[in-house]
Amino acid sequence: MSTGATVWLTGLPSAGKTTVALALAERLRADGRRVEVLDGDEIREFLSAGLGFSREDRHTNVQRIGFVAELLASHGVLVLVPVIAPYADSREAVRKRHQTQGTGYVEVHVATPVDVCARRDVKGLYARQAAGELSGLTGVDDPYEPPEDPDLRIETQGRTVEQSAAAVHALLVERGLAA
Repeated sequence: MSTGATVWLTGLPSAGKTTVALALAERLRADGRRVEVLDGDEIREFLSAGLGFSREDRHTNVQRIGFVAELLASHGVLVLVPVIAPYADSREAVRKRHQTQGTGYVEVHVATPVDVCARRDVKGLYARQAAGELSGLTGVDDPYEPPEDPDLRIETQGRTVEQSAAAVHALLVERGLAA
């Protein structure tokens, strides 16, 4: 199968986006798919170094990721993008870029409640915010605009990583993007 597409996993910090994307990537690779994971933290370090967390910088970061994702997807790669992407208009611009280029795009909302994310606190962001050491935390003191009509909404609390990845995989099979 050589049809590429971008699978954008959006959600709050510590929602499980990257964990689900990595589990899904493993499954897809086992099926022989060409897969890349464009992790938001890695992109910030390498492609978007120097950008801050203002609305404008967050938009620029999302557009850069969207450009790279579409480029890879247009060459037959299934691109998994676990990135917060807090603003609806930024995500919509990425979707439109894909539509204009005729490249598949799937939006997955990893809809984990903020209290669950704060308990997970993988990077210690919620604790730092609560201690007054950090401001502008998405979903706490900076906005997160959840997708109104994502292609798939998964709630990671109360289900395993494998179950969450399987839900995304099922959608990809339904859309003809996975076997």
